[in-house]
Amino acid sequence: MKHLKLVLALAMITFVASCKKSNSDQLAVKTETQKDANGFSYESVTNDPTGLRLYTLDNGLQVYLSKNTEEPKIQTYIAVRAGSNYDPKESTGLAHYLEHMVFKGTDKVGTVDWETEKKYLDTISNLYEKHRATRDGGEKLEIYKEIDRVSLEASNYSVANEYDKMSSSLGATGTNAYTWFEQTVYTNKIPANELDKFLALESERFSQVVLRLFHTELEAVFEEFNRGQDSDGRKRYAAMLEGLFPKHPYGQQTTIGTAEHLKNPSMIDIHNYFDKYYVPNNMAVVLVGDFDFEATIKKVNTTFGKFERKEVAHPVLPTEAPLTTIVENEVFGPTAESLSIAFRTSGVNTEQEKFVTLADMILANGSAGLLDLNLNQKQLVQYAGCSTTFLNDYGYHSFSGSPKEGQSLESLKGLILEQIEKLKKGEFEDWMIDAVVNDLKKSQLSQYENSTAVADAYVNAFIHDEKWEDKVKFIDDLKKITKQELVDFANSFYKDNYVVTYKRKGADDKIVKVSNPGITPVNLNRGTNSKYIEEFNKMESEALKPVYVDYASAIKETKTESGIKVSYIENETNDLFDMNIIFDMGSDNDKKLDLAVGYLEYLGTEKYSNEDLKKEFYKLGVDYYVNTGNEKTYIGLSGLKENLPKGLELLEELLDNAVPNQEAYNKYVQSIAKGRQNNKTNKGSILRRGLLNYAKYGENSSLRNIISVSDLEKVNPQELVDLTKDLKNYKQRMFYYGKDVDNAVSALNTSHKVSADLKDYPEAMTFEEKETGGNVFFVDFDMVQSEMMFLAKGEPFKAENMAASTLFNTYFGGGLSSIVFQEIRESKSLAYSAWSNYSTAREKDESNYVMAYIGTQANKMPQAVDAMMELMNDMPESEAQFNAAKESTLKKIAAQRINKSSIFWSYERLQKLGMSEDNREAMYNAIKDMTLADLREFFNSNIKGEDYNVMVIGNKKDVDLTALNKLGKVQEMDIDHIFNYEKSEDVKM
Repeated sequence: MKHLKLVLALAMITFVASCKKSNSDQLAVKTETQKDANGFSYESVTNDPTGLRLYTLDNGLQVYLSKNTEEPKIQTYIAVRAGSNYDPKESTGLAHYLEHMVFKGTDKVGTVDWETEKKYLDTISNLYEKHRATRDGGEKLEIYKEIDRVSLEASNYSVANEYDKMSSSLGATGTNAYTWFEQTVYTNKIPANELDKFLALESERFSQVVLRLFHTELEAVFEEFNRGQDSDGRKRYAAMLEGLFPKHPYGQQTTIGTAEHLKNPSMIDIHNYFDKYYVPNNMAVVLVGDFDFEATIKKVNTTFGKFERKEVAHPVLPTEAPLTTIVENEVFGPTAESLSIAFRTSGVNTEQEKFVTLADMILANGSAGLLDLNLNQKQLVQYAGCSTTFLNDYGYHSFSGSPKEGQSLESLKGLILEQIEKLKKGEFEDWMIDAVVNDLKKSQLSQYENSTAVADAYVNAFIHDEKWEDKVKFIDDLKKITKQELVDFANSFYKDNYVVTYKRKGADDKIVKVSNPGITPVNLNRGTNSKYIEEFNKMESEALKPVYVDYASAIKETKTESGIKVSYIENETNDLFDMNIIFDMGSDNDKKLDLAVGYLEYLGTEKYSNEDLKKEFYKLGVDYYVNTGNEKTYIGLSGLKENLPKGLELLEELLDNAVPNQEAYNKYVQSIAKGRQNNKTNKGSILRRGLLNYAKYGENSSLRNIISVSDLEKVNPQELVDLTKDLKNYKQRMFYYGKDVDNAVSALNTSHKVSADLKDYPEAMTFEEKETGGNVFFVDFDMVQSEMMFLAKGEPFKAENMAASTLFNTYFGGGLSSIVFQEIRESKSLAYSAWSNYSTAREKDESNYVMAYIGTQANKMPQAVDAMMELMNDMPESEAQFNAAKESTLKKIAAQRINKSSIFWSYERLQKLGMSEDNREAMYNAIKDMTLADLREFFNSNIKGEDYNVMVIGNKKDVDLTALNKLGKVQEMDIDHIFNYEKSEDVKM
């Protein structure tokens, strides 16, 4: 979970760095205090494009409100300044484990007899204290058996997943939470009409924590711990932090915690942590969406305003001495080799944050940065990039890279450091700083359309105690930095003061093996309810009516002078555009097409070198791409509307006049070969792409329809250039999203010249879906967990089944309150992740599929398989749970809005299914009338008794192959064969 938080943080750092009013550089930005119509005081920032109102209630709770009326939804976050930095030294992982337990309810939610249940929970807590205190292994085991016995008794008085049932009944999506160094954040996206019920539920939820169903959830956290052990990227990241922060918790306490601490928890410590940090003056409620400011703050005050303020003192954390040497460390694992180089920075709200942010964009911006042009475009490495992270106390500027075939990690490190030296010497164009600011401006325009992105930015501002005014001014501050100032900073900052972490291939001797504790399944009490949920369900919300798309009127059409159809939708939000030229052919029509468009990325023309093209596009604030899938090819252009004509002219220059380069092609082939080798070390790709496609299609599939490396080496690059030039001679159509379609069509008429007589597409290869059943495809892989998928071919696509399948997926196999999640994780603790669904075909002539997934430690796999197969053949039935799933599904449809460019792309998907009208109306009406008996009939007709192909990846030494034999004939698969790679990819250097 910690690694996910890193990704979110990096995304938000980029986002908040672009907070600036786009229409003027000189508009005043200042914080003003005002009062609303009800007398509530709030802060706002002049010329803030997000329109934030920041309220602070009398108890200290901060409330971030911003309006977004594009859909009748509200992105909600409840953020707590409490993360793994503040875990007690003897209880690492506590903040994260508490996050899990906050979903378990209160003395009102999730219980049918609190007084009796509490006695059992107190006993369990005392037993855990004894378990923690003893050092005798045998005594620990006996105490745990008693914990297991008492937990089963306690479960007679609990109701599993009651919070999740209520949030799901609102039509909420994205119900989850995350913990990182300095925060724990709880997320939901709700229909706007359900705000009253949401606030009532959340205020009850955060009023106290009850540690029910504790030992089963602890096993789920252990499974999450195992997933981390299987992630070489997480291991490299943890080693990097340990080197950067030898004293500070950033490097000394992982968010997931140590195995020893997870094995010996203290429920008392968890209660104490909640009581200390989960107080209103240490929390924020963030709401971004369709609501009225004055009415909303009154509701928040009524519910959360009753919480009692308490003084909060976060611990004083160690101060790090400056890094004055190079720190080297290494980690091992089965995935491809890589490295990271990281420089420690100051934290948020510092001048250093601004300089490092700007330096990062000069070094890598995806187009014209020093790493982009000098390493990636020249194909001197497999990949190189960089990113920034700024936290409360410190931050880091990290560089990552993957080596080419035969390239050492040390050599890769040297190449990355050379680019930093170029920055220090000022070897970048004078216009780059302005271009970076424009790039951030463009990013801002796009990001501010998204309520989730805005809410994320507010969360970060709260956690890091940042003034929103400073974030709004951030981009203006970047503009003030001169090239010389940046160069001077780089020379003072980037020295021999970094941490380099080598991720090498090999066995990891630090893996912690976790035994199967043999938990007795707890009772779910699916048919019972607390009194709270009964009263909750009586609360009425104003009905939200669904809105459907009339595609015929929403998608308008015109033509170019050449007669090419241009479908278009006006962008009414900002001045960004997105243009796509669409060819209804792909690699299934010509498998060299994907090769050709990929090669185009590294070419220039007689007029522009490849590097010059990248720079020109970046100066314009325009991005382009040429992409080929199995069935379609897209030529895309996007960016600032005013630069569309110049951007299109530049793109057409490349398409028409690309010059082949043999050296670039040789490196391109080497990169493809190395990518295939790396792919063989990616367990996710092996399972979800390789094994899944093999189980569905066998030997003959699009995935295996590739050109061998030996044949790639024989291809003449001129042939590939000719292929991309010839694209324009095929039938094509266009989609434009933006303002001023006449200007876009005029640009097409000027630059996109095509023949009046366009060619038909080459005939596409077809791939037959195989019948499923009786096969177990197994791949041996060095990993702690084992992962498996089940696949059964169903009947051909039928539009009339979409309603039932959608409702079935909600009830049975998707989400925290689904049958599969409850039974396999909540009751039996057999997996961290388990799901099942009825997957609808992508095209009308294809089949639907029944699918399921389990990720668990190998010693639990036989039990997990039995549990899943039992569910897939005998669906547990609960009228109350069915009604909740039905209500949730209907509310999600009612709150969904298909708008902007999504209108066109949703229409494209419908057409592939043979439909031309918005099918959600028929689905909504059908679901309204469905009963549990209808769902049972769907299950019996489409799920029960299906024959499965089973795909498994795991360590052969740990997996019980005898148990797998019960599912079908076990076939140990060769990874090269799955992907149709050559046994030995002979890469010429």
